[in-house]
Amino acid sequence: MTPGAKTGFLNGEVVNVPNLLSFLRILLVPVFLWLLLHQLFLAAIAVLAFAGLTDFLDGYLARKLNQTTKLGKMLDPVADRLYIFATLLALSATGYVPWWLAGLVILRDFLMLISLPILASVGYGSLPVHYLGKASTFALLYSFPLLLMGKIFTEAAFIITPIAWAFALWGVALYWWSGFVYLWQLVLLIRKERQKATNVNVSK
Repeated sequence: MTPGAKTGFLNGEVVNVPNLLSFLRILLVPVFLWLLLHQLFLAAIAVLAFAGLTDFLDGYLARKLNQTTKLGKMLDPVADRLYIFATLLALSATGYVPWWLAGLVILRDFLMLISLPILASVGYGSLPVHYLGKASTFALLYSFPLLLMGKIFTEAAFIITPIAWAFALWGVALYWWSGFVYLWQLVLLIRKERQKATNVNVSK
């Protein structure tokens, strides 16, 4: 490691409080998954609530302490997706939600994944975050604890479960809608870069 890289590592680019909170949230994903698979739903909700608290704190502290980094911006959506995947995997495996629901979410992210090399080919690392993506993640992450609460508090399941499914289905719909928005942004970027290349060739 070069001296400059070491300094960058220690001066807050990687090791800072917001990033450490994000790492902690990611490290709790296997714990969350294990609790779900063993149907320890109350403990799983507690872990998810703690993860949600760290999610709020890392964003707040990053802005408050002026410690916003590229790594932090990457870790936040990664953590959200890991919790979504872990929940869908566990609830599908235990029969609480159908596999098609998990498949829809995973397929959408797979399409986003294969678009990354295309994005890199035109000189972009990522697309700007769209409010639809944030809204879909919010809806999905709220639907899961509600689904679990419906399994815990069976007397109130007739109220909780429909609300949970409303969040889940609306979240999946927004998830795909945001995916199409991102893909359209990619198409526009490709057109823009091709137009630039054409203008350069014409000027020559």
